Amino acid sequence: MEKEPIIALKDIAVAFDGEPVLQNFSLSIRDGEFVTLLGPSGCGKTTTLRIIGGFVMPDKGDVFFNGKRINDVPPYKREVNTIFQKYALFPHLNVYDNVAFGMRIHKRPEKEIHTAVKEMLDMVNLRGFEHRNVDRLSGGQQQRVAIARALVNHPKVLLLDEPLGALDMKLRKDMQVELKKIQQQTGITFLFVTHDQEEALSMSDTVVVMDNGCIQQIGTPQDIYNEPKNAFVADFIGESNIIDGTMREDFLVEFAGCKFKCVDKGFRKDEPVDVVIRPEDIDVVAPEDSPLHGVVTNVTFKGVHNEIIVDVHGFKWMVQSIHYTGVGERIGLEIGPDDIHIMHKSRYSGSFGDYSTFSDEMEEDIMTTEEAEEADEAKQEAAE
Repeated sequence: MEKEPIIALKDIAVAFDGEPVLQNFSLSIRDGEFVTLLGPSGCGKTTTLRIIGGFVMPDKGDVFFNGKRINDVPPYKREVNTIFQKYALFPHLNVYDNVAFGMRIHKRPEKEIHTAVKEMLDMVNLRGFEHRNVDRLSGGQQQRVAIARALVNHPKVLLLDEPLGALDMKLRKDMQVELKKIQQQTGITFLFVTHDQEEALSMSDTVVVMDNGCIQQIGTPQDIYNEPKNAFVADFIGESNIIDGTMREDFLVEFAGCKFKCVDKGFRKDEPVDVVIRPEDIDVVAPEDSPLHGVVTNVTFKGVHNEIIVDVHGFKWMVQSIHYTGVGERIGLEIGPDDIHIMHKSRYSGSFGDYSTFSDEMEEDIMTTEEAEEADEAKQEAAE
């Protein structure tokens, strides 16, 4: 028998000032999972979190905790704690008293508090900081205090609303590792909100991709990246070339004027489809060695690879390669069957996946520079 989810949202609808934020939203979360809500600003991620925490009442639908409906249960009675981007630490209390605050509210014995606080500070690597004023801590240390304070009461679920947003990049990456380690150590269910795709992919057991108040896809990070359900997911999770294609038959797709073997089946004969090819899955070869070839319009060095924009019959592809190619060079693009992913057409079709805008912006910048240089030369000639 399948275990009851620890959290279940069923047919949730929420509107603010008449504008829908969530629409017929349903989601189940298993106990002990690290689940991430991922999507652009305004897609309903934080509202979902606040509904679970009890801070927002849905206009419609039900919230269940371990099978029991909790719509009318106030936040302080839910077995849930929340960490926001602003940690809301008490500036007049030291580290120890900040972490102990919740236990004291619940009138726990001081001996029990001491043991629990020490255990939590050890877990977040803040041993020896007990008497430090929180205003004298770095951003990462303050966040660790907030985590310890949230976990010391052993909530069943921890809600995290973009808690790494205020940290610099290196510290952010360090804290991603720390948070995942803490979640695995405690076994507490983490529900994490972010718009950062790398954060979601590196930390999560399950990723929920959202847009316009609706779930676009739920899956493991590997599923979401390798098997996106539509053009929005493919574009939002990493870079993607998304090309109009036609499924001629099982395992055979046509796009860019060429037919390619693929690993997809089950589509109608000659069905219009979206074809997704990741930039890192394309090999650069001599133009005569591939039926798919084009002219390089831009090259950007990214450290571990070059980001190459290639014009193929007016459609701008992105290719990531360790090999350098010059602007204006004609190159071939080699793609294997496993590197081609076929998606049904959706309302997002045609909105993503062509890097013409990227290339045009670069060309516009170059033209602007050239025009400025010409203007300078004209001024010098006039002065002479």
